[in-house]
Amino acid sequence: MPKLNPKALPYADNLRVRVCGICITDHKLLLAKHEHTIGNNAFWAPPGGGLLYGETMQDCLKREMLEETGLTVEVNRFLFVNEFLQAPLHAIEFFFEVKITDGNLMTGSDPEVEQEQQLIKNVQWLSIKEILAIPIPDKHRVLQHLISLDDLLGLDHNFMAGN
Repeated sequence: MPKLNPKALPYADNLRVRVCGICITDHKLLLAKHEHTIGNNAFWAPPGGGLLYGETMQDCLKREMLEETGLTVEVNRFLFVNEFLQAPLHAIEFFFEVKITDGNLMTGSDPEVEQEQQLIKNVQWLSIKEILAIPIPDKHRVLQHLISLDDLLGLDHNFMAGN
């Protein structure tokens, strides 16, 4: 069984509720590149993070987008839910369409984690061609079978458990 990156240990053996943003601009999707997690070399995923007790999903997503990307967003429609389950990680992820309202793109960080424990390596805009070139184990499940970026906005079903 592949080993978990030690930096991901704070997220292990807990069910996390995550809120993630699908942001498409000029035919490119905003993605965060994380250090390896389990059985991959890196992990590309839409920006987002853990919902705090008492926080709305919309407020969580606005906070996480600002922390991770430096961008202020407007949260639009709910798109889909995904369950990620690859022991010892387990997350229920809610995805929303977001639009940028302000800010400058930068690689941010998670303020709840010390600098040496940061998992985010980079944030950037990727075209569908660039996303398709990423090895399957290195990209989030919602990115693994895309034909076009419009697929993300048209998904109207829930994903099943898996990675």
